[in-house]
Amino acid sequence: MARKNIPIKEVLPKLTTLTTLLTDDENRTLSQNLSVQLYKKNEIIYREGDTPSSLLCLVMGKVKIHKSGVGGRTQIVRVISSVDYFGYRAAFAGENYVTAAAAIEPSVIVKVPISIVNQLLSQNASLAMYFIQHLAKSLGRADERTVNLTQKHIRGRLAESLLFLKERYGVEEDGATLSIYLSREDLANLSNMTTSNAIRTLSNFATEKIIAIDGRKIKLIDESKLEKISRIG
Repeated sequence: MARKNIPIKEVLPKLTTLTTLLTDDENRTLSQNLSVQLYKKNEIIYREGDTPSSLLCLVMGKVKIHKSGVGGRTQIVRVISSVDYFGYRAAFAGENYVTAAAAIEPSVIVKVPISIVNQLLSQNASLAMYFIQHLAKSLGRADERTVNLTQKHIRGRLAESLLFLKERYGVEEDGATLSIYLSREDLANLSNMTTSNAIRTLSNFATEKIIAIDGRKIKLIDESKLEKISRIG
């Protein structure tokens, strides 16, 4: 599909976590080989089974990483916010993608060919350590969420997801409304529950004045109670 051209010079300043670890020559190599793409809302970035060809960096927008489960149910395994790197685990492991990625809203993504990434990693120990730490932190968060999503009750899982979204994306100027507007289906998939359970639990939270709902907007009214529900599970 045709894509809007975005000047590379506009996105390079957003890659400081990467570029500050590189030498001048390495930065030139990076800038000469990266590409920038704009994805529309709900557009697929990669699919399960695809062969990874690039390191991906979200510089603007929001992305969900999801996987098909039993009976065709989808599980959102994590969400990506800017500026963050993703889609490279499979490449480092020499595997095809075991998940899929899609834009939650219009998103700008920088792509660096894996061959260039491997070249830079082989000559720059600081860069290699950065991605080792990034993978290690991601694994720790994944382990924690796996336990929470399998052992907590529905209310605890949904409360945790709402707090997770606040931590990941922040809130609007009012200091309470989540800065991400997920569909009820996506929120259910993030919380490991059916859409009907997510809708019913959100409604209960609203009745209890823990949150307020306005379409896809969710405002956290009583965050301490939400934290308690999440903690108790």
